[in-house]
Amino acid sequence: MLRPEHRLSFGTGGLGGLYRPVSEAEAEAVLEAAWDAGIRYFDTAPHYGHGMAEHRLGRFLRGREGWLLSTKVGRILTPDADPPAEINGFHSALPFRQRFDFTYDGIMRSVEDSYQRLGLNRIDILYVHDIGDPGAGTDTAEHRGQLLDSGVRALEELKSSGAVGAVGLGVNTVEICEELVGRSPVDLILLAGRYTLLDRSASVRLFPMAEAHGVRFVIGGVFNSGILATGPVEGAHYNYAPAPQDILAHTARLEAICAAHGTPLASAALQFPDRHPLVVSTLIGTGKVSSLQRNVAQFGEELPGALWSDLEGAA
Repeated sequence: MLRPEHRLSFGTGGLGGLYRPVSEAEAEAVLEAAWDAGIRYFDTAPHYGHGMAEHRLGRFLRGREGWLLSTKVGRILTPDADPPAEINGFHSALPFRQRFDFTYDGIMRSVEDSYQRLGLNRIDILYVHDIGDPGAGTDTAEHRGQLLDSGVRALEELKSSGAVGAVGLGVNTVEICEELVGRSPVDLILLAGRYTLLDRSASVRLFPMAEAHGVRFVIGGVFNSGILATGPVEGAHYNYAPAPQDILAHTARLEAICAAHGTPLASAALQFPDRHPLVVSTLIGTGKVSSLQRNVAQFGEELPGALWSDLEGAA
């Protein structure tokens, strides 16, 4: 399903106003810039602005040809009579509240709701979102049970009926992938932050397991929430928190290696996942045209071959 032209993809969390408000005009402009740059695979989720990102992306893609789209299940949105100005970090959210539901009925409802918000007649890839995540509160026997007892049946039915083209996991943790590959239908894993220059934990056990089951990867979070873009500056963030001293020191070593090869650290970070044969797409996301254009240029830069062997030695 994912072809060579999908090697670089666009994530729409920023279109829901993640960390800052994003206007309709700004959202349209960044989507237009991604399309003009040749990006044709777009990822979204009900979580992103409580439906706002799906709404904006669907409106943009409607009437266009040649796109590939993924969205996610695991959260149900219901109307909120008194929504806060900021919801789960999103500043341009629609007036809904959310709850986790990985059951058969929850997944089926989530897909139906996504089709309505998108206003499109096709969802190519459907990911189970944030299952097994301690930070989200879903690393519980109850949530696993919902998915394994009935949710997997929904995924199988949706795929076999043609309602979606492929299914998988959209997560931030390696452990839940290792637990579910082989037990749940998984064609693709959208994995954020776990196969980067700083964190290669996915390659230890998960990659060999995935290869044995024919699973491929879309890798997001290539900057580990900022530090691989900014470098080890004061206030740099790693995995959504201030970077600890060991991470700052490791990043400084990586940055020095890149500098010795005349390469920006961010360019190496963007291109690193794409070098692995199991990785079919690298996902970038932003609400700003300038950031999008910079990332596209960095992904396309030709980097010295010796750089990679030196970076491997610093892993």
